[in-house]
Amino acid sequence: MKHVARKKLLEGPRSRRHELLTVLRVMHEMVYGFRKLHFVGPCITIFGSARVNENDPEYQLARTVAGEVSNLGFAVMTGGGPGIMEAANRGAQEAEGLSIGCNVVLPHEQDPNRYLDLSLRFRYFFVRKLMLVKYSYGFVVLPGGFGTLDELFEALTLIQTGKIKDFPVVILGTEYWKNLESQVDAMVIKKFIDESDKNYILVTDNCQEAINHIQQCSLRKFQLHRRMRPVKLLGEKRP
Repeated sequence: MKHVARKKLLEGPRSRRHELLTVLRVMHEMVYGFRKLHFVGPCITIFGSARVNENDPEYQLARTVAGEVSNLGFAVMTGGGPGIMEAANRGAQEAEGLSIGCNVVLPHEQDPNRYLDLSLRFRYFFVRKLMLVKYSYGFVVLPGGFGTLDELFEALTLIQTGKIKDFPVVILGTEYWKNLESQVDAMVIKKFIDESDKNYILVTDNCQEAINHIQQCSLRKFQLHRRMRPVKLLGEKRP
């Protein structure tokens, strides 16, 4: 029933009562997300397919890069599900970093993985995507499908339009993403984007190069902020 209710959100105008209830539900999810994530400190969000398993090289790469990200002092945030998300959360925990998952309720593929220190659950995709971006100082993108592409280009669009700062976007997997690189070059040729827009992206297979890029373009450029102190009177607590 809940899945049906979310689909109705996109079916056009409804009664004022239904629209007001939707606004309240969305507001509740946003407040829930803001309160849960307020004290996590700066994060790096890692995107990638839910459809890889432990034996896939992408899984091991995500696990390794997440551990290195944790060693830099960042919390690691993912969509909270299986596959590359699980690998990243696992790598963060193994490095004794903070591992966060922002899960979304779907009919398949999105049960929370078991490597989460902090697990959030959302009904609305756009609220979940807001949380994945709001607390991040950089993004790491591994091979994935429509969802991964959506998250990648949303981050790039927000950076390009100045809605968020020019945080690093690292794309891992040169062979997998080579056609995407060609498409980006075509956009430049057609002047649909500027040549300088390509500077937002680093495409590499080298985990250490990725970490060095994050360290240079995020850690040194923006500095790590101290975690905000929770107010016990408001029922706040550190993850």
